[in-house]
Amino acid sequence: MKYIDQVDIKGKRVFIRVDFNVPMDDYGNITDDTRIRAHLPTINYALDEKAKVIVASHMGRPKGKKVDKLSLKPVARRLSRLLNKDVVFVEDCIGNDVEKAIGAMKEGDVVLLENLRFYPGEEKNDFQFAQELARFVDVYIDDAFAVAHRKAASNTAITEIVKVCAAGFLMRNEMEYFDKAMGNPIRPLVAIIGGAKVSDKIGVLEKLVEKVDKLIVGGGMAFTFLRALGYEVGNSLCEENMLELAQKIMNKAKERNVKFYLPVDCVIAEKAEANAEAKICTIQEIPGGWMGLDIGPATTSLFAEALQNAKTIIWNGPMGMFELDPFSRGTFAMVTFVANAHALTIVGGGDTDVAVHRAGMSYKITYISTGGGAFLELLEGKKLPAIEALEKCGGN
Repeated sequence: MKYIDQVDIKGKRVFIRVDFNVPMDDYGNITDDTRIRAHLPTINYALDEKAKVIVASHMGRPKGKKVDKLSLKPVARRLSRLLNKDVVFVEDCIGNDVEKAIGAMKEGDVVLLENLRFYPGEEKNDFQFAQELARFVDVYIDDAFAVAHRKAASNTAITEIVKVCAAGFLMRNEMEYFDKAMGNPIRPLVAIIGGAKVSDKIGVLEKLVEKVDKLIVGGGMAFTFLRALGYEVGNSLCEENMLELAQKIMNKAKERNVKFYLPVDCVIAEKAEANAEAKICTIQEIPGGWMGLDIGPATTSLFAEALQNAKTIIWNGPMGMFELDPFSRGTFAMVTFVANAHALTIVGGGDTDVAVHRAGMSYKITYISTGGGAFLELLEGKKLPAIEALEKCGGN
């Protein structure tokens, strides 16, 4: 796979696929522009090379229809400010308006196209839609790691049409940091996996248990493991159909001498609500009708101890329902432990990313991945379709 600084883009029309799927409030204001900022090195490099920069992204899930509140117009305004130059926004991503806007471009200009997912062809990886996108393109750059695990017209089919393809700097960072963590890690390597369901991350857990020195499991999924060990877990989230697999993973950890950590206490409530009465109890004492919604203080101490000698830490998934204040302590404690560890620390997108930013600790994490699903699929050992497409194109 080639990268943007390994191909000739001087004065060329360069199509950069980014991920500007940013959170917005009800008034159309961007509440967090981290994802836009993540692509600035790639866009600025193209501008320094005097390329004509065509930027494309999706936003939300409009399901192939035009949805006004999912327009990228507010993103164009923010991107203009961040680049300190005018960004031309086109209210479509294919067709006459796009042709006119690209035809009028001078070297060093930036055009942002409208939401790619306003057309059903984008998510269907439609070749004809990709042909429309590629009509005026000399070089294709994929910098959208967060959607690299999905085949789409703008990251897969388009690479069969444009002759010169490469990845951007964000994509390079994602792949390089992942390799540092899983390809050739400095040990001990510790993985922290949280979130709600074992079924969502079964492939990840099976792969990690072959690679890591320690595996810490928290969040809702921990109760499936605890149930597999014979504990009563009350109304806690538990996937009965996953008990056998959970036991298999724990057996595999034992065989491979991987230290496997589960909660020893938890914060419980009768309802998953912010105003619910919350108590702390040991795992052995969860009463019927109550549910575990966060790890308890003894568990946070245990997990902190497990991280003491770590040299590489990978974390994906919160320790509890951290969006509700009574059940947020465990996740935020883990943010502090990971942030202050003397280790290479990599946090994988989604809720974990939100928790780290909310705790104000993002500056202390070595690398925060922009992709939740893509990060998990890499952890599973899967090939990402967008990466494969770039490798094929780049190899021509």
